[in-house]
Amino acid sequence: MTDTYSLHSGKEMENEFEVLFKEHNQSVYLLAFKVTKSHQQACDIMQDVFVKLWESRLQWEEIRNFEAWLHRVTRNRLIDFLRKVAADHRLQEKLWNTLQLNQESSETALDLKESAAILQGIVNELPPQRKLVYQLSRDKGLNYNEIAEELSISRHTVKNQLSNALRFLQKKLTLE
Repeated sequence: MTDTYSLHSGKEMENEFEVLFKEHNQSVYLLAFKVTKSHQQACDIMQDVFVKLWESRLQWEEIRNFEAWLHRVTRNRLIDFLRKVAADHRLQEKLWNTLQLNQESSETALDLKESAAILQGIVNELPPQRKLVYQLSRDKGLNYNEIAEELSISRHTVKNQLSNALRFLQKKLTLE
């Protein structure tokens, strides 16, 4: 795609972008950090948000409130992050552990409860045995063999049920 603005207005856009970045980078970072509790993840999300802003520069005239627009893009990136966390057990465990250690604000706790409620609602849609296998794996931390022994089913069945559960969760989270 070629830019339709002149070199002069391109420089003006660069200046405007710099002003927007200076005015809003801290609030974008803080919002991202509240959810991720990770400096690196917050910086990555902040970078994604401002790349999106730059890529949308030809539509800036249509944006009435940059702060609200940046907040919306940041929340969308955070939703993507939470979806990834839900699909990646190790990342999920790290996030939950970090959040338990750093429950600094009621807003963060509310966001966490909201995300957990969404995830739990989707888990509740699983068939009973698949849900039980998922909960034994994720909530109790049991491995395939321990779950198979506890439920008197084969290790292979456990693996298939857990794999299907994770695929279902990932699919539902990407549709939310």
